Amino acid sequence: MDIRKAFLDYFAERGHSIVDSSALVPDDASLLFTNAGMVQFKDIFTGAKPIPSSPRAASSQTCIRAGGKHNDLENVGFTARHHTFFEMLGNFSFGDYFKEDAIRYAWEFVTEQLNLPKEKLWITIHDSDDEAGEIWKKYVPA
Repeated sequence: MDIRKAFLDYFAERGHSIVDSSALVPDDASLLFTNAGMVQFKDIFTGAKPIPSSPRAASSQTCIRAGGKHNDLENVGFTARHHTFFEMLGNFSFGDYFKEDAIRYAWEFVTEQLNLPKEKLWITIHDSDDEAGEIWKKYVPA
């Protein structure tokens, strides 16, 4: 299965515009490299640019992480899951939907599209996010 294609197809079917990956060296003086999928949308999130006519987007963003606040470079080369270059899949809503739909989309994608067994999935939330915790209870088996 091509996970990238499945992800982008899933979100396209749900009204998201598929956006090409932006450059690895962003047009942003605060970053040396593009390190997350939301970098190309930063000006929309901060209000510097207006919300686009299509308020939903999905992308497969090439990223480099070579340092920073939460870097784990010492693990690169020693584990199968730590990398400096990777593609980050992301779905974005610019005022169109929020936690309820974002959580539902995430759960449906991993359980129905990728067929990951529900009983083997663990969900984490920020300790102050009671709203997300209540929403997840609708989906996660007790």
